[in-house]
Amino acid sequence: MSPVLIPSSTFLRVGDIGQTPNLICFLPFSLFLRTLGDLGSFGAAVLVGTMANIRALLVGLTRARGSLAEIGRCASSRPSHLAALGRHYKVAMETRWFSSTGLPPHLVVGMPALSPTMNQGNIAKWRKQEGEKIEVGDVICEIETDKATLEFESLEEGYLAKILAPEGSKDVQVGQPIAVTVEDLEDIKNIPADTSFGGEQKDQSTASETQHVEADAMKQTSTVIRISPAAKLLIKEHRLDQSVLKASGPHGTLLKGDVLAALKSGATASSTKEKNPPAPPLSKPTHDSQAQSVTTTQKSDTHEDLPNSQIRKVIAKRLLESKQTTPHLYLSKDVILDPLLAFRNELKEQHGVKVSVNDIVIKAVALALRDVPDANAYWNSEKEEAQKCDSVDISIAVATEKGLMTPIIRNADQKTISAISSEVKQLAEKARAGKLAPTEFQGGTFSISNLGMYPVDHFCAIINPPQSGILAVGRGNKVVEPVVDNDGTEKATVITKMGLTLSADHRVFDGQVTGKFFTVLSQNFSDIRRLLL
Repeated sequence: MSPVLIPSSTFLRVGDIGQTPNLICFLPFSLFLRTLGDLGSFGAAVLVGTMANIRALLVGLTRARGSLAEIGRCASSRPSHLAALGRHYKVAMETRWFSSTGLPPHLVVGMPALSPTMNQGNIAKWRKQEGEKIEVGDVICEIETDKATLEFESLEEGYLAKILAPEGSKDVQVGQPIAVTVEDLEDIKNIPADTSFGGEQKDQSTASETQHVEADAMKQTSTVIRISPAAKLLIKEHRLDQSVLKASGPHGTLLKGDVLAALKSGATASSTKEKNPPAPPLSKPTHDSQAQSVTTTQKSDTHEDLPNSQIRKVIAKRLLESKQTTPHLYLSKDVILDPLLAFRNELKEQHGVKVSVNDIVIKAVALALRDVPDANAYWNSEKEEAQKCDSVDISIAVATEKGLMTPIIRNADQKTISAISSEVKQLAEKARAGKLAPTEFQGGTFSISNLGMYPVDHFCAIINPPQSGILAVGRGNKVVEPVVDNDGTEKATVITKMGLTLSADHRVFDGQVTGKFFTVLSQNFSDIRRLLL
């Protein structure tokens, strides 16, 4: 097959080939990913390009894939190669399979990695059904990732032949087959319904292995080696025979639930009556008291499992990692809110501009970070030093049904308050609908969490790595304080104060940096017109 020459303005170049002396061709990006693992001469290839033009690039490449069909004949799906594309993005890699068992040419679509931290996802909804035509750019399905619910677009034309992961599938691993597509409509009937493409067998083997492991664990732990304190109390109270109880806890530990299960079955109670002589009437518990005790214990032991979404699982993992790996430094300060409230009313009455207190807080914090660039930094673990950020990007915490999302206001220090207000509303609406794009929530240099709408005066937030700071904003409270009047006299005045608590990475924020940051931030609140400069 002759080399396919592609203009450099349309495709990414493949350069710096390890032992290959000359560059023989330019490959379409999607086909290069597909063949990367099996072409020996391309083993050390380096992609030169940016991720920003991939979508437009791949749409133009779709028609060119037929000329390289022979290269794709032996391709295999290897998501691990995607790590070389950069630390901020991962691209879904689809696999061309040509079977020698009579199956027509088909494409096995794997679960894509739609965010840098995604290793599994849920199928929220299938937009295309089996037998429907798929065009380039069509949305195949909606996938719930660890960040949001995103649309998965097709990079190939064809027909959806088989759905391997039905709607509602949970914890589908990245790279695991989720669908099969074919080029021609007539090929759909040539793919048997019971054909396995790797995903089903993996699930079955995993399930069987899990069952074997659980069975072995039950055999090993059925013998009582240790007894939990709660189980001891129940055994003593109900005079049970320990030898007939079966332990289900780790390392042969007899748990409270094991004793309750034995009491419920009644077998242990009958064997105990046979072996143990009757106790004196005064000390023997009555049947009613015994039943009441068991019922009370069972009621206190009942619970309800709440299933977690992918977003909440990742939030829990990242919060734990943050507290374990980041040295948190907490500083609190109350700021006078009256100038801000007066400025907000002035914008509304005189200029017809409606903004929230949080919008003005975002602007005040952004200007403080601009004036104190040492606070607008993050800790580089590889270099073991703090690195300043080039822009001031503020992440705002938005509560959704699936968990807390943090959309980003890019270059907040350069935007007007009205522009910030409009962008916050749009991002918050998209976050609650689960429609945030990755670029709208990935990144950020500083976070703000505002609970001022609730009866919360002060609270401490957890840093969102790799950021080094998050500001917790409480509600405004009216207090009476002595204030010096213009004539120099001191009098009691009612003022509104708002509590701010900074959670900072102590590797980046030392006493001097935090002092400068809070000083500038307080000035922004006291002289609110500084925000207009």
